[in-house]
Amino acid sequence: MAPHRFPVVRTEQEWRERLTPEQYIVMRRHGTEEPNSCALLHEKRAGTFACAGCDAALFESKLKFESGTGWPSFTVPVKGSVEEEVDRSHGMMRTEVHCATCGSHLGHVFPDGPPPTGLRYCINGVALNFTPA
Repeated sequence: MAPHRFPVVRTEQEWRERLTPEQYIVMRRHGTEEPNSCALLHEKRAGTFACAGCDAALFESKLKFESGTGWPSFTVPVKGSVEEEVDRSHGMMRTEVHCATCGSHLGHVFPDGPPPTGLRYCINGVALNFTPA
């Protein structure tokens, strides 16, 4: 099976130059930021959350909600902006979410969100940039 190619491709050096060390660990090495550590957790203004790796729009603020988990949570992504795959790390089976444009790890999606989707996209805040409307 051929490796998946994304529209935005960077060398490891380019990723290291573009991202902070914490962003690099989360986005390129599938890490997780500490809960309650990101300012975007409390961002409530109207606007768009984009991938910190490639600036692709990922989530609209009107679909953000307080899940109590310590990470920004959304009910649905911008159409076509994310891709999902099975994550069997840490002795669990979860659904990983990554940017469909650059492949950067964003977080996970869980089936315990509010109506109408019942989904909770639990996203590392360091993987996001926010642009107010």
